[in-house]
Amino acid sequence: MDWLTRMNNAMSYIEEGLTGEIDFAEAAGRAFCSVHHFQRMFSFISGIPLSEYVRRRRLTLAAFELKNSPIKVIDLALKYGYESPEAFTRAFHLLHGVTPTAARELGSALKAYPRMSFHIMIKGDVEMNYRIEQRGAFVVYGVEQVIDSTNENNFNQIPAFWQSAMEDGTFEQVRQAAPVNSGMTGLAEVNAIMCYRPTGADSFPYMIGALDFEEKAERPEGLIAVDVKPYTWAIFKSEEGTQEETGEKIQAVWKRIFPEWFPSSGYEHAEGPDLELYYNTTDGRGYSEVWIPVVKKA
Repeated sequence: MDWLTRMNNAMSYIEEGLTGEIDFAEAAGRAFCSVHHFQRMFSFISGIPLSEYVRRRRLTLAAFELKNSPIKVIDLALKYGYESPEAFTRAFHLLHGVTPTAARELGSALKAYPRMSFHIMIKGDVEMNYRIEQRGAFVVYGVEQVIDSTNENNFNQIPAFWQSAMEDGTFEQVRQAAPVNSGMTGLAEVNAIMCYRPTGADSFPYMIGALDFEEKAERPEGLIAVDVKPYTWAIFKSEEGTQEETGEKIQAVWKRIFPEWFPSSGYEHAEGPDLELYYNTTDGRGYSEVWIPVVKKA
């Protein structure tokens, strides 16, 4: 219940700020996490980015006011954070399919997005495979791209990044930097790490990298190095599948971690980087693991 209370406190703050300035740092603070992890958590739980939710709510309230008051469009635009009536009209039309002027007419069809709140959902018919491990510091060497998380662009940009790395030779460069033996049976030579440094409210850094748990003295030239501190890790295993199914399987894991596991786990996100590790099995199939740094709740 503690997790639900925090998230709903954050949503109440956002709702109160729809006609003014919303400080996402304040909202995240009410959820007891960083801005970045609050936005990611919201996106995984709700299926839309936080910025898109705010946009939809503001334009929903704007439509109600157009129907129920004589307020001018220019005043409405300023009230809901738009710099000009033109910008407001474009956004309004994009969401509702009609202009603000047309929205006042009888019979005009509009959309309403209700206020979001978080509640316990009774699930449990499908198990989640996880374990808790402690690991010392290690290094990841690789190539980086800053991913845009608005409008779920990350779901397209990340696969495109992997494809580009395979075609231009950087994947092979990363593979050659991988240790000969990681000590983890079946672990692929190239994996991924993300959210290891701030890049902005609607983006995060994503690295295709080789994990070095032994911390080599000599670091590969031409690759970025990320030093990962010692953490306690919550590790979630995906279902097995073909190489083509890897993305689908690991996204299914991500979408369950925040709404299903964290609320009752006794742990919180430790504000460190997240990892995606890929494993090969003897029959040519494979599975993935999501690694999230955690701390026990106070």
